[in-house]
Amino acid sequence: MTLYRKKPIVIDAFRWTGDQEQTEDPLWIIEAIKTGVVRFIKGGYESEFSGRSYYSAGYMVIKTLEGEMRANVGDYIIQGIAGEIYPCKVDIFEATYELE
Repeated sequence: MTLYRKKPIVIDAFRWTGDQEQTEDPLWIIEAIKTGVVRFIKGGYESEFSGRSYYSAGYMVIKTLEGEMRANVGDYIIQGIAGEIYPCKVDIFEATYELE
């Protein structure tokens, strides 16, 4: 077995609060919203595969190279080293990244 270690990289990120008055929106996310890379889905009732409904507080949809990804309120939004934008769940973010 050959082991590899991930190279240390520096990313820009913020935790999405879902609040329109969020004060820490970086310029890159504002530009992504303007260009349609990021869009928002308002809260409301959604159906599961089982046919049951639940209330969603709304979410962010981010176009990535792998397709569209969903970010929920509280998730981190990351801009990678090539300018790509993607969401990351809190537990994974906190296990992977630390403040520089």
